[in-house]
Amino acid sequence: MAIHLRQIALVAHNLSQAIGDLNAVFGIHNSYVDDGVAQWGLENTLLAVGTDFIEVVAPTKSGTSAGRYLDRRKGDGGYMVICQADSAATQADVMARAEQAKVRVAFEREAPEWHIVQFHPGDMRASFLEVDSDQVNDFVGNWHPAGGLGWEGTVDTSTTLGFAGVELQGPDPIALAQHWSEVMGIKAEALDAQPFIPLANAKIRFVKDTDGRGPGLSGVDLKVQNVEAVLQSAKARSCATQGNTVEICGTRFYLS
Repeated sequence: MAIHLRQIALVAHNLSQAIGDLNAVFGIHNSYVDDGVAQWGLENTLLAVGTDFIEVVAPTKSGTSAGRYLDRRKGDGGYMVICQADSAATQADVMARAEQAKVRVAFEREAPEWHIVQFHPGDMRASFLEVDSDQVNDFVGNWHPAGGLGWEGTVDTSTTLGFAGVELQGPDPIALAQHWSEVMGIKAEALDAQPFIPLANAKIRFVKDTDGRGPGLSGVDLKVQNVEAVLQSAKARSCATQGNTVEICGTRFYLS
């Protein structure tokens, strides 16, 4: 059983501003636009981070769940942790665990070639969790939310190499880690320090909410070629920086 962090979704008031900042600071490129998100009153763009992705979504009308999320978290920020299971059996195990933990399915679609399941952010106590599987189950190749294949030519690792982790915050990090562990079927570690869940390629870290924004997806850990060069690019773009951290789209990006 293996679960891979394949995509992080952020939500923004202004899609072009967020995409421009991510392009300029991290040297990552637009890979795919999913017109299908229009059914939820959204527009989006995916950017390749190695063979994984950052997605930014923005509401195009009032009354959307993304718009309510922007209101609840007082601005732009993290929205979804999107994972790829190594098999349909692994995905089914997560679904069974979620049901046992009384976590609702917010959205599900099953087609012959792929199966997407999103779990309710309120029940997950921080953000949406999505776990997908498909007929290929290739962690570095085919990825249906990015159109399957065709995005490979947009990959550029000259500045940013890939994900190291994602940060979720809440009032009780240990309890939050234990809840996600129960749903995902992966043992949480370091419960006496900073708890985390080890995925196939990254960690889900759990921290205390200290910024007053409430529970949510608060940060992304990125592996980069040159931390100082990225920080200088962020400053040139007028993005907030502190230490080795850059803030873009209301999200802290921790550089290593």
